[in-house]
Amino acid sequence: MKKSNLKQENSTLKFVHQIRVRFNEVDSMDVVWHGNYVKYFEEGREAFGREFGLTYLDAKNQGFATPIVKMSLEYKLPLRYGEVATIETTYLNSRAAKIVFSYCIKNENGQTVCTGETTQVFTNSEVGEMSLNLPEFYKIWKQKHGLLHD
Repeated sequence: MKKSNLKQENSTLKFVHQIRVRFNEVDSMDVVWHGNYVKYFEEGREAFGREFGLTYLDAKNQGFATPIVKMSLEYKLPLRYGEVATIETTYLNSRAAKIVFSYCIKNENGQTVCTGETTQVFTNSEVGEMSLNLPEFYKIWKQKHGLLHD
């Protein structure tokens, strides 16, 4: 499904994306299996990246990978097969060489069903070493979106 809106707020960027819960995502209790929320976060990140020009392929083409090094999730309510869920993916600006996203997944009634956060770092694709400095392409991206602070 397509985005429903996007906005920039106080050193953050947010993208809202909708998905429909598929049959293969529910467990024997007819609710979304807890591990699928990680996939929903990824779908939110990828939709955000396509909208704002910060995709995994963009990083790869610049010689970097962006592995997730930290993730947290908090489950609040279940989602069920056929429901349309809204994934709010918010980029949280940081001066460090990392990408931090927070997530809020809501059901059709607007109730929060899951929240979470991921942290990604930059690693050089050739040698696999973590970058302690902002990669140049990431600096340019942050400048474009008014997120680079001195």
